[in-house]
Amino acid sequence: MDAASEDEIRFERRGRAAIVTLNRPKALNAVTHGMVLALAAKLPEWDADPSVDAVVVKAEGRAFSAGGDIMDIYQAGKAGKPAVQFFADEYRLNAAIHNFRKPYVALIDGIVMGGGVGVSFHGSHRVLGEKAQFAMPEVGIGFFPDVGGSYLLSRIKGGYGLYLGLTGARIGAGDALHAGLATHAVASADITAVEAGIVETGDPNRVLRDLCIKPERKLDEGDAVSVGLHFSLGTLNDVIESLTQAASRDEFAAATLDTLSKRSPTSLHVAFRQITDGAALSMEECMKMEYRILNRMLVGHDFYEGIRAAIIDKGDTPNWKPATLAEIDLEAIDAYFAPLPGGELVI
Repeated sequence: MDAASEDEIRFERRGRAAIVTLNRPKALNAVTHGMVLALAAKLPEWDADPSVDAVVVKAEGRAFSAGGDIMDIYQAGKAGKPAVQFFADEYRLNAAIHNFRKPYVALIDGIVMGGGVGVSFHGSHRVLGEKAQFAMPEVGIGFFPDVGGSYLLSRIKGGYGLYLGLTGARIGAGDALHAGLATHAVASADITAVEAGIVETGDPNRVLRDLCIKPERKLDEGDAVSVGLHFSLGTLNDVIESLTQAASRDEFAAATLDTLSKRSPTSLHVAFRQITDGAALSMEECMKMEYRILNRMLVGHDFYEGIRAAIIDKGDTPNWKPATLAEIDLEAIDAYFAPLPGGELVI
C-alpha cells in the first residue's frame, strides 16, 4: 500500500515547469499511499530548484481523480489495521500544497472528488475545463469531507459550502468558479495550450489571461436563494427543520431533504461541525482537526458499512448506526473532535 509504481504517478521537467501526471486511468486516478509519498517528496525539491517556476498537475483519462483508493483502506480496516498512516501522510501533503511558495497549477477536466481534491484544490491555480465535475461526496459512504474540506468548504459564502459537504452534490466549472473553488475556467480544448504556455514561460497568470472563459452556472438563482436560506442556519437540526417546512412548496428543498435522508446521520453531524469550525481555523489547524475525526471514523461502523453498500454490494442500502438523526447523541459527536490520546498530527 505504500510504494507507488512509476506508472501510477509520473514526474517530468519541461521548460520552466515541473509536470505531475496522475496515471491510473482505469481506476479513475484514485490516489494511493505511494502516490502521496512520491508527490510529497518532490515538492521540497522543486521549491529549492531555481529552474522550476511552476508545478503543473494533470491526469490521464477521463477523470482527474475520483478520490482515494478506497478499497485498500476498506481492506486494511477490516483486517484490523486501520490506514491511519495513509491519511496522516495525505493530510501533510495537502498542507504542503497549500503552503507551496511557487505557482501550483491543477488542470482539471473530468471528475475530481475526495483525495483528488486534496492534491489539486489547495494549490494557487485551480483551472477547470468545461467537462470538470467537482464533488465531496464522503457523507454518502459514512465518512466526512476530509483532505482539507473543512478549509475549502468553510470559505464558500452563502451556505453553499455546507450544502456541498452535506449533500455531496456534483458541480461543474461555472458553479465552482462562482464559489471560489476554481480560480480559472478554460475550454477543454485549451487545456493543453495552458500546459504548453506554462512550460514555455513559467507564468500561469500570463498564460491564463488570454484563455479564460466564464462558464454558465447550473445552480439557478432561486435554488441559490434556497441554499442560502436553509444552509446558513446555526445547527444541522435547524437546517433539517427549515428544509422540512419548505419541502411542500419548494421542489429544491424537497429534493435536498431526500438526499440528506440517505446520508449517514453521524457523518452529517460531523461534517456540519467540521465545516462550521473550519471557518475560524488555519489550514494546518483544519488538518489536525480532520486527523482527530479520521482516527475515530476508522474504528467506527458507518465508514465500512458505507463502502460495503456502495462499492462491495454496489447500490445496497447502508445500515447506518445510529440510523436516524433523532438517535444521534451530540456528546458522541463531540468525541470525534476531542484531542487524541496517542498524539496529534504533526505537520
